[in-house]
Amino acid sequence: MFETIATVAAPVQAEAADLVGRWEGALRVGEASIPLVIRVAEGPDGLLAMMDSPAQGARDIPVSGLTEASGIVRFAVPVAGGRFEGARSADGSTWTGTWSQGPGALPLILTRTATTAEVAPPAPPNRPQTPVPPFPYVAEEVTFRNGAITLAGTLTLPAGEGPFPAVILLTGSGAQDRDETIVGHKAFAVWADALTRRGVAVLRYDDRGMGGSSGGSIDDTTADFAADAGAAMDFLRGRPEIDPARIGLMGHSEGGSTALIATSNGAQAAFVVMIAGPSVSGADILTGQSRAIVLASGGTEAQAAEAEATQARFMLAVLNNRDDGPAAEGAVEALAIEIGQPAAQAAGVARIMSSGWYRYFTAYDPAAAIRALHVPMLAIYADRDRNVPADQNAAHLAQLKPDAEIIVLPGLNHLMQHATTGLPNEYATITETLAPEAIATVTDWIVKVTTH
Repeated sequence: MFETIATVAAPVQAEAADLVGRWEGALRVGEASIPLVIRVAEGPDGLLAMMDSPAQGARDIPVSGLTEASGIVRFAVPVAGGRFEGARSADGSTWTGTWSQGPGALPLILTRTATTAEVAPPAPPNRPQTPVPPFPYVAEEVTFRNGAITLAGTLTLPAGEGPFPAVILLTGSGAQDRDETIVGHKAFAVWADALTRRGVAVLRYDDRGMGGSSGGSIDDTTADFAADAGAAMDFLRGRPEIDPARIGLMGHSEGGSTALIATSNGAQAAFVVMIAGPSVSGADILTGQSRAIVLASGGTEAQAAEAEATQARFMLAVLNNRDDGPAAEGAVEALAIEIGQPAAQAAGVARIMSSGWYRYFTAYDPAAAIRALHVPMLAIYADRDRNVPADQNAAHLAQLKPDAEIIVLPGLNHLMQHATTGLPNEYATITETLAPEAIATVTDWIVKVTTH
């Protein structure tokens, strides 16, 4: 998930009633169609909105940030890592725009089919693994800097005498807070708690533009995030409670690439942990992802192959213009129109796929950094991960770094939860934040490699 580019015009808020109702549309992935329903009602403190995905059996998925400004409707679906931005028709009956999910984007037209909708206020999600005080360790609010960027986070220190080994946690794609919060799941808080209780200090921090951290732009790249990770390493190396020779980097999804780039740039990591981290290029990840999502959504092999081929064409349009944003935007927009997307939707897709972040992510291949890594490495994958498919990445990583410890955990999704389909729309319905076997695998390994 990532922020869309804001409009230049000053915002003019529409009446809340203009957005109330039942809105229906469908995402086209190859020949597959995924119907979506957005239900909007007025609540005591503003608009309430929920999303349903009938074909996938998902209902009451929370929608946040529903607004209209200058004729542009926007909302986010944190559970899916998704965001919509579209133009409202003059009569208010349709929203025509783009659904962005992770680094991908698809056209979406939502049409009002009813002027009223039933939406109950969402109950607080049940997340029993979220740590609650009192803690048997110290949790300290900290800040550090990377040039003009201020990064704010939490440093947890084990009880007892140091200096302690330490881990820096690096988030996946999209602006994330220090807990990597996704629909109430606070995975990094759970990782920090588990590791600190085992004697390992943990630094987790808000991404640029989130929480207490400054900066933040759609043109910030994984290399920029790696520079932030390097600054986090420098900060920890200056703390007397931390053993500078036993600091590692642990990244989830894109955070795995962040860790690899940081080590390539001189960050003195004693070890690296990748949780669902790519071992192939971003273009290959996105192409494989398109196939995996179609199949997990009930599509046929033919539909998956078509989606994969279409995504590959978009990847080529971006890669051929990786150093030229305007040229990439033009190439993507032309391709989107060629395959039948309306002009307004094609423009939205092109704007996202030509961003600095997207062009860098698509082009970056971690192979060289993996081969050059000469410290212990653990990589865990999940066999129901539809974002970073295990069958695409685990075996390739083994070829690049034969001494890495690589584990594929059965039955888990991209967030390392027990799952049925592995699709993002399940995240909201799963109470488990992290599977116990994932926690044990990672914490046991880090304790082992950091023990004198």
